[in-house]
Amino acid sequence: MHIEVNASQDIKGGESLQAEVAMMIEGNIRRFGEYLTRVEAHISDTNGPKGGETDIRCTLEARPAGHQPMAVTANAPTVAQAVDAAADKLARALETFIGKQQTRQRHAAGVSELSAPGAE
Repeated sequence: MHIEVNASQDIKGGESLQAEVAMMIEGNIRRFGEYLTRVEAHISDTNGPKGGETDIRCTLEARPAGHQPMAVTANAPTVAQAVDAAADKLARALETFIGKQQTRQRHAAGVSELSAPGAE
């Protein structure tokens, strides 16, 4: 799983911030690594120099192998809080998505077994 971090010009921190953000994201979604090809993080300051209470936005886009990408967004006062909140949302979304996929696979396997010749 590859994690790519993109920060707007308003966000300070450079490469050290990118490494920290990537570690935070990986810590929250590591268990889904085998299902994902890539995760992109987009961090921006929605109000720019004007400031504001929850003006840092983190959008995470996950790309499950063989499926359409999914995205979540969180706003918070700091980069760390926004990334953590978005990573939590992404983990919950992935858990739901993967659970549904596994249920479909089990159901399809069960239906196949029932309709197999000689099965009664």
